[in-house]
Amino acid sequence: MLTALRGGHGDAPDALRIDGHAMSRERLLAAATAAADRFAGASAVAVLARPTAATVTAVVGGLLAGVPVVPLPPDAGPKERDHILRDSGAALLAVGPGEQVPDGVTIPAVPVDPAARSATTHPEPEPGATALVLYTSGTTGAPKGAVVSRRAVAADLDALAAAWAWTAEDTLVHGLPLFHVHGLVLGVLGALRTGSRLVHTGRPTPAAYAAAGGTLYFGVPTVWSRVAADEAAARSLAGARLLVSGSAPLPVPVFERLQALSGQRPIERYGMTETLITVSTRADGERRPGSVGIPVEGVRTRLLGEDGTPLPHDGESVGELQVRGATLFDGYLGRPDADAQSWTDDGWFRTGDVAVVGADGFHRIVGRASVDLIKSGGFKIGAGEVEAALRDHPAVSDAAVVGAPDTDLGQAVVAYVVTDGAVTGDQLSAFVADRLSVHKRPRRVVLVDELPRNAMGKVLKKQLLTES
Repeated sequence: MLTALRGGHGDAPDALRIDGHAMSRERLLAAATAAADRFAGASAVAVLARPTAATVTAVVGGLLAGVPVVPLPPDAGPKERDHILRDSGAALLAVGPGEQVPDGVTIPAVPVDPAARSATTHPEPEPGATALVLYTSGTTGAPKGAVVSRRAVAADLDALAAAWAWTAEDTLVHGLPLFHVHGLVLGVLGALRTGSRLVHTGRPTPAAYAAAGGTLYFGVPTVWSRVAADEAAARSLAGARLLVSGSAPLPVPVFERLQALSGQRPIERYGMTETLITVSTRADGERRPGSVGIPVEGVRTRLLGEDGTPLPHDGESVGELQVRGATLFDGYLGRPDADAQSWTDDGWFRTGDVAVVGADGFHRIVGRASVDLIKSGGFKIGAGEVEAALRDHPAVSDAAVVGAPDTDLGQAVVAYVVTDGAVTGDQLSAFVADRLSVHKRPRRVVLVDELPRNAMGKVLKKQLLTES
């Protein structure tokens, strides 16, 4: 699965640089093999996934040993951490040198040293073997473990390499968390499959991105917003080949400012923990603001209405996005009930997201069906469309729209908006009504200092709904 570790792509002392720690691929392989020697035979190994060389060594060690790897968010609270460890059946916890084992953890801790070396040869696991158990955000209850096979990871990385013209000649730069698909699967395993050099900046600051000298950059909208606000940092990316944004919609003003300062039109892509990345703009295709592009190789999508009938690809019809293909997970660990709810009888995965598809196949994600498809006064309104209109106002820096219960309308459009203070809620509501249909205007606008977000930059809309 990690073909670059086996040679053929060349090597360098700093083929991987993780928060200032440089490693060659040969050194990583030797250290990861030493970790694999200790993990071999375990049911699963949890990795305290801090942005360190030890974390990368531990993840690769688990994959070499054929042991499912369970990335553990380092900032997880005791309840979430205990649930993940118990639910995954992890027998070991990998920790870096000098790292403290969290209080209350009872499984054996295994120190992983990036300086260790072993020449043991571990047999290559079957392609269908579990590579990772990735836990969802748990917005509808306790987090569920998505079982992701080696085959799915390889298929997705190859599809993205084709879509993004990603090769061993690239230098990938990012500073994303290593317990999510974006930062770990794409941002680490991708470099170890394509052979590209990897620079993980530790924290994804504009200054760190500017200094990295990459050709390929990954970021979430929060990262790109901060880069765009730092003119010198944004201009320094002019020599890059590709800026990739994901995990949440990239605001159009940020897209446009990045283009103006760096000359780069960012690429957006779409995926989930359960599906990996399924839809993306291509490096050699149109880069359209607000669009996530077309399905990657090996993936198909379809759009269904509430009655289960297919919807036209007309750029207007809003429906549930369903996907199938080689990148999908094998199911939720120990949760046949969740599997039954998530898959259709004919084998399609219900993403829970609502989308619009144009006649040219370009996909635009409206949002989550549970919080982003608002049914108000008999109309169906996509929250993302209203948010984009609000962000067009020069005084607005961020916005989130939800459907709050309303006795008259069923749901009322409520907007939470971050502004510079030079505009009122009524003015913003009128601003939207001038640009969209009147029924899409916010019935209430709440001015806030900031929006609640998770580690990947996604707005916690259910938290906003409890406040509506």
